[in-house]
Amino acid sequence: MSGIALATPYLDTDADQLSFALGHPPCPALAVRDLTVGGLDVQLRLLGASHQVFAGPVRETVACLPGVEGGLPEAAEHEADGWNYRFGARVLRLPESEFGARVAEIRGRAEAHPHALCGIFPGSPEAVTALTVEWRGTGPTWRTWHTYPQSRTIVATHTRLEVR
Repeated sequence: MSGIALATPYLDTDADQLSFALGHPPCPALAVRDLTVGGLDVQLRLLGASHQVFAGPVRETVACLPGVEGGLPEAAEHEADGWNYRFGARVLRLPESEFGARVAEIRGRAEAHPHALCGIFPGSPEAVTALTVEWRGTGPTWRTWHTYPQSRTIVATHTRLEVR
């Protein structure tokens, strides 16, 4: 799937403003992709420099949420309706010489992936939010990337949902 050129600016101005929530209601989405992965319905939702993934009993949100302090956990675990949920996030601050190549790699990976959603924000081809999902073993695994060209920062998340 090729990247979607978005006609809206970033809503989040920096990676430090992102927060993590489970069970958050749907936010207004810039793009949505409904998929069935391994027999499970999954919805990838692209927000303004943020994302939501709805998979089985899980509603994961990584976004700038009103009333929620920014900052992502390095790891989070949860049990829901017979599923084990594991989330991880890391923030990479890269030198200018590496940032563009890393964003191009992320875009290429998402655009070549059969179960992906990738949005490119106006003003810079390096302002990207990308999501991929696939079935691994007993559940879906999804990865996301949020890129911030103004600070040369990339937020990468990895989530694993497994049947208990």
